Amino acid sequence: MLFQLLFTDPSRFIVWVAAIIYAITVHEFMHAYSGVAQGDPTPKNAGRLSLNPLAHIDPMGLLFLLFVGFGWGKPVPFNPYFLRNARWGPFWVAFAGPLSNLVSAFLFGGILKISVTLGISPDNLLVLFLVALIHLNIILFLFNLLPIPPLDGSKIWYGLFPRLLGRYQPILERYGQWILFGIILIDLLSPVSIFGALFDGISEFVFKWFT
Repeated sequence: MLFQLLFTDPSRFIVWVAAIIYAITVHEFMHAYSGVAQGDPTPKNAGRLSLNPLAHIDPMGLLFLLFVGFGWGKPVPFNPYFLRNARWGPFWVAFAGPLSNLVSAFLFGGILKISVTLGISPDNLLVLFLVALIHLNIILFLFNLLPIPPLDGSKIWYGLFPRLLGRYQPILERYGQWILFGIILIDLLSPVSIFGALFDGISEFVFKWFT
């Protein structure tokens, strides 16, 4: 787990914690920005229309991420009745978070490519920071596409296919957090992490593309 780096490689640990804080902060801020941009004052009133990490980082979620490998930020409140477009409003509020992570991954990937072209050492802290940023933003993007509440994917996929998923949505809303907990627990107890293998494989593909 990431916490072990604190004792084996403190510099790398700080780099990864900084990358985590960035990825979560931007993700949650974009949820808030999307809601406010569509007419809902709730995120702004809750103090979430801010790039201050303290507004978005959940201390317990951060600790779980460092010790267990799974974590969370503070959910951004929003009121769908304030959104100008009742059909697509919730979709865009939900999708804004993962989309910001995808854009960030490509942005930092471009910077990484420039760094490699300039011959900067792979052990340079800037390169390590860029690698951590790309990896974490890809993970947040993919993980939040899972169609299980309270993840963003539940609203994203329901927004795209309301008729197909409408019959299952009440069940998922009621039991989603337990389903998600069970999936994560199984993954953690498995000899090989399915999520880890999937995310690492995709990240490796992206790194090869940018380097």
